[in-house]
Amino acid sequence: QVQLVESGGGSVQAGGSLRLSCAASGYTYSSSCMGWFRQAPGKEREGVAAIYTGGGRTVYADSVKGRFTISQDNAKNTVYLQMNSLKPEDTAVYYCAADGRTVVAALNEYEYNYWGQGTQVTVSS
Repeated sequence: QVQLVESGGGSVQAGGSLRLSCAASGYTYSSSCMGWFRQAPGKEREGVAAIYTGGGRTVYADSVKGRFTISQDNAKNTVYLQMNSLKPEDTAVYYCAADGRTVVAALNEYEYNYWGQGTQVTVSS
């Protein structure tokens, strides 16, 4: 049974930082994409960042480029999202996703087969 467990969410003031973690179990971690998505109230879920676990290639949404960094620890089957210079518009529930098929479409939620339960990130002004 595949499990993705997110952690690291919380509340922070604008300009602050948070690091999200996603630990994967029951899943063949290598050679696929893992991604971070977010959904704000009243909005559709959007792709934030993704990483190809086989080679480390990354992709980011324009709204987070230069502020967020996705990384992986293959030994721990864990993907991280370091979020710096946070803005109020980054407030959302953040979800981890696994088993994405292609890097080209890695910010498309329909590419993924497994999802975590989500973790809340709140940025106050």
